[in-house]
Amino acid sequence: MEQDTFKNLASALAIGLGALGPGLGVGILAAKAMEAIGRNPEAAPKVQTAMILAIAFAEAIAIYALVVALIIKFV
Repeated sequence: MEQDTFKNLASALAIGLGALGPGLGVGILAAKAMEAIGRNPEAAPKVQTAMILAIAFAEAIAIYALVVALIIKFV
């Protein structure tokens, strides 16, 4: 196999695995936040703020994976 084949494979694995974790994390976060709001509707603003902050951190991991995949692909 050529070097470009390995680069493409490594790039695909980096973004694929790097997006899998944050995707699962965001799904679990949203499910648990909806569950918490359902049990205690008065706490909705506090739960929503914490949920959005946690989702932003999870999405940052996906962005790091994308940057690593692009570096592998083009460098």
